[in-house]
Amino acid sequence: MKKVGILVGREKSFPEAIIKTINERGHGEVVAEMIKVGGIPLNQEKRYDIIIDRISHEVPYYRAMLKRMALEGTYIINNPFWWSADDKFFNYSLASKLGVAIPKTVLLPQHSYIPDISSESLRNLEFPIDWEGIADYVGFPAFLKPHDGGGWKMVTKVNSIEQLLYHYNQTGTRCMVLQEAIEYEKFVRCYCIGQKKVLIMPYDPTKPYLSGQQYMNIENYLSPELSARVEEDVIKICHALGYDINTVEFAIKDGIPYAIDFMNPAPDAELASVGEFNHNWFVNAVAEFVFEKLSGEIKQPEYRWLSLLNGNDSTVQKKKLNAKKEKTKRKETTKKSKTKKKGE
Repeated sequence: MKKVGILVGREKSFPEAIIKTINERGHGEVVAEMIKVGGIPLNQEKRYDIIIDRISHEVPYYRAMLKRMALEGTYIINNPFWWSADDKFFNYSLASKLGVAIPKTVLLPQHSYIPDISSESLRNLEFPIDWEGIADYVGFPAFLKPHDGGGWKMVTKVNSIEQLLYHYNQTGTRCMVLQEAIEYEKFVRCYCIGQKKVLIMPYDPTKPYLSGQQYMNIENYLSPELSARVEEDVIKICHALGYDINTVEFAIKDGIPYAIDFMNPAPDAELASVGEFNHNWFVNAVAEFVFEKLSGEIKQPEYRWLSLLNGNDSTVQKKKLNAKKEKTKRKETTKKSKTKKKGE
């Protein structure tokens, strides 16, 4: 029997639906359940084949626990090591190199620092910041937002350098980015499951978050050509980042889809928020991905600590090279021996 664990926060409809769906399709051979954990010892044995993580980005204990479980061979959706290291500014930079349209974006130094940081600690920082140069590059209107945030928290639209400085001064120790505001004609949010299945959803970001009013039911919202480009960009981004579950948001202007947010490894999937069709699509797509992973041998991501546990990279490469040479040598010896016997 194979086991799938669900790690969740306050959401209700998605965990209930995914557990029910997996158990119905699993016929006792695959069982899904809510995870229950307490203190985790160093020698904790493997308990689950797959864990679907929906909350560890907000609970450090869960994130540390998932890394430990990954060490035992549990496949975590999404990879807790990469999720811990990822941030939105890196995402923008990577996507831009991949040829995806990205609004002009600037990473900003923090406004404030923890007490132990003094002016001597920040000697590498340019001071004062060239706010006029930044504003000229990005332009207005623009969005000031955390470089690693989510859920539209601390996102502010600014229309002048005065507004920018006012709101920047309220950001405390959060690292922020300033991003060009695309005055879009259309906006879409896209689910991506398994780095290949995509659902494009018409979306209104001006409506209250989690209100149930953001997701719109509009047929043929995008032209076939634009829909194909959006889907291609979604898969390209998620494949590069390695996320098995993600959402990508596009602000579309003059036929160009600008990717503005795609670090959402635990996207909203609540029935009351996303609507019945979107909710059901997400549940079924995730369930299908789980069974696809369980149908064969689960290949673990190449975590960096694997090479560290076996020595440094050069040592590992030398061992692989020596093993390859030894194998080739054995083959040549066997071949010569067979040739000699035939000659006799």
